[in-house]
Amino acid sequence: MKLYGTGYSPYVRKVLVALAEKGQSAEHIPLFFHDPDPAFQAASPFGKIPALDDDGFLLADSSAILHYIEAKYPTPALVPTEAKARGRAIWFDKFGDTEMFPVIIVPFFERMVKPTLMKQPGDEAAVAKAMNEGFPKIYDYLESQIDGPYLVGDAFSIADISVATCFHNLHLAGEKVDAGRWPKLARYVTETLARPSFVTALAARTNP
Repeated sequence: MKLYGTGYSPYVRKVLVALAEKGQSAEHIPLFFHDPDPAFQAASPFGKIPALDDDGFLLADSSAILHYIEAKYPTPALVPTEAKARGRAIWFDKFGDTEMFPVIIVPFFERMVKPTLMKQPGDEAAVAKAMNEGFPKIYDYLESQIDGPYLVGDAFSIADISVATCFHNLHLAGEKVDAGRWPKLARYVTETLARPSFVTALAARTNP
């Protein structure tokens, strides 16, 4: 099994965490999106990361890959079977990808991606706008949803993987959740990122 995509990507990290939870591994090839590598392009024709090559079975998109891994390696389960829990887990997976990511990633993009990869100055005004206007809405919602160590039910799931992954990028950008304002979220993020599967994923290679 080969997994394409830099370890800096929250989406790639989702897959790495899932594999670690299930005691599985992949040959990690840390390419950036739209890399011209032919094997990567075959696995991800639109150039997005992550992309998977499992003995010739090609698949792109983190959520699709998570569900593939879940079906192939069902233990321990990362997708709940009970109807309401499954619905909420899938919702949080979408929430992490589409609602959280564009907001939470802003400090990382402006402070690390632009100066390092794009050779452009970061925009601190954009960071301030995201943190002052976008972050509170996301954080308030998560604070209202956290009632224990897991977002859904009594087990770690794709919900926790998808929500927690962006916070590592936030930490890399020098920011953390204000524990005074969002105590449950701050504790949840700290404890989830300290989970062995996240520790393994966070050590993943970022550059070839």
